[in-house]
Amino acid sequence: MRALVVEDDQQAAQQISDALNKHGFAVDVSHDGNDAWFIGDTEEYDIAILDLGLPGRDGLSVLTDWRRGGNKMPVLVLTARDTWREKVNGLRAGADDYLIKPFEMEELLARVEALVRRAHGHASSVIACGSLELDTASQRATLYGRHLDLSALEYRLLAYMINRVGQVVSKATLTEHLYQMDFEHNSNVIEVLVNRVRKKLGTEHIQTRRGQGYVINDAE
Repeated sequence: MRALVVEDDQQAAQQISDALNKHGFAVDVSHDGNDAWFIGDTEEYDIAILDLGLPGRDGLSVLTDWRRGGNKMPVLVLTARDTWREKVNGLRAGADDYLIKPFEMEELLARVEALVRRAHGHASSVIACGSLELDTASQRATLYGRHLDLSALEYRLLAYMINRVGQVVSKATLTEHLYQMDFEHNSNVIEVLVNRVRKKLGTEHIQTRRGQGYVINDAE
């Protein structure tokens, strides 16, 4: 999973980024409205955390233009402006949720988790794929009830694919959603990662579609 954090306060941005990273996200950060609009418009993200008070251009303008351009990624708006009108304007511009500063980081993570989950049609934090279950709240995966010992990157891969059961996901798409924008990697990094996860799940769960990518299924 990949998140974009747009916050002009560098300390706050770093705190949010660190928390999301520990919660299974690859994170890119922007401190400027113009830069944020461009990144969000040209890169693939599973969610954006967007502050409204930004230099360059304000967050509401960024959000409005994202939506006008057809960008459907979930957006959680952050603001210190605790007025009902501000919330209404943000929601009407296309925000999916609102969080008033100051906030508890645990609440932000819970809201992010819920937005990503709903974007893929899941009501519960526990996502089942046959005998495989992923708890996005605790970041634990189990197979036949047995805990799977996954690295952060392995969990990120599994979380991304389990939200897309039955869909073929290309190597390029996995690269975009598992790694930060400035990460340098070689051509077979996804293949190596998938093979590591396969060894822990069993080969029947993740299948290779030659020339297309990978698909996870609900095999028992």
